Amino acid sequence: MRFNPKARLDTSRMGDAGRGRRSGGGGGSLPIPGGVRAGGGIGGVIIVVLYLVVTQCLGDGSTSASGLDTSRMADTGRYTSCKTGADANKSADCARVAVENSLYDYWSQTLPEQSKASFEPEAGVETFTDAIDTGCGQATSDVGPFYCPADHYIYLDTTFYEAVLHKQLNGPSGAFVEPYVLAHEYGHHIQNLLGTMSRVKTQQGPKSDSVRLELQADCYAGMWAKGATTTKDEAGQVLLQDLTDQDIRDAIDAATAVGDDRIQEETGGRVNPEQWTHGSAASRVKWFQTGFSQGSLEACDTFATDNL
Repeated sequence: MRFNPKARLDTSRMGDAGRGRRSGGGGGSLPIPGGVRAGGGIGGVIIVVLYLVVTQCLGDGSTSASGLDTSRMADTGRYTSCKTGADANKSADCARVAVENSLYDYWSQTLPEQSKASFEPEAGVETFTDAIDTGCGQATSDVGPFYCPADHYIYLDTTFYEAVLHKQLNGPSGAFVEPYVLAHEYGHHIQNLLGTMSRVKTQQGPKSDSVRLELQADCYAGMWAKGATTTKDEAGQVLLQDLTDQDIRDAIDAATAVGDDRIQEETGGRVNPEQWTHGSAASRVKWFQTGFSQGSLEACDTFATDNL
C-alpha cells in the first residue's frame, strides 16, 4: 500500500481522545450482546470484534450527521503533523488519516452514483486508549473497533490489532489489516445513510439480519479496495496509488480471522452458528471478494439472498 506523496491530507475528521478510564460497568456501559466469551487464555473478557451496536443506539437507522456535538472529546493532537501522502508513507498514524480520506473520496462519489442517497461524511474517526465515552455508551478496548450510529463516529483503540487480532485471535499483522477494518466500519456509516440499519430485527444466527449487515459491510470494504486506486480527491489527485496482492491477502486473512466460527475456535469455545453475529470466516471472505470483484451496491445486497 502506497500513498501519493504529493497529495494533501485532511485531518478535520480525525481525533484522538488519549487514555480513558475503564468503567466498572453499569447503565452507562456499551451494550454488547452476542459477544464471544473467551476461554482462559484471554481471562474471561468479552471480545466483540468489529461489533456494531444494533440494540440501544440505532434510532431510525438513517439519522443525519449534521449538528452533532463534536467538541465533547478532548483531543491529544495526535494527527496534527499529518500533512501529505509522504507523511502517510512514513507514519502509521498518518496512514490512518490517508485511509479515512480515501474512504471519504470514494464514497462521496460512489454513493450518489449508485443510489438515491445523499452522501454525508462520518462525524469522525476517534482513536483512544483503554476506554472512551461514546454516543452509544462507554466502550473499552475489549469491544474492538466499531461504528456508533447514534453519533456517527468510528471508534478504535489502535492497540487492538496487535493485542487482540494478532496475538489472541492469531490474525494477520500486515499493513492493510487496519485499512480493511476502517473500510468495514465506514461501510456501516454508508448503511446508516442508506437506512439499511432499520432492517435489522434478528441479531443472532447464521442468516440473521445482524450477520447480513456485517457481511454487507465487508462487501462495501471490498468495493473501496477495488476503487480506491482510481478515485481522485477534490484537487484531482489519486491518494491511494497502489495496493499489492499482499495487501488484498492481508484483508482476506483479517476477514478470515474475525469470522464468528474462527473466533469461537480461537477462544476455546464450541462452534455454535446460532450465536453468530458477524458470519463465518468463509462468508466474510466471500463478501469482501464480491465487493472487490463487482464494485456495486447492488451486488452487495446481502439482504436479497440466502446464499451467504
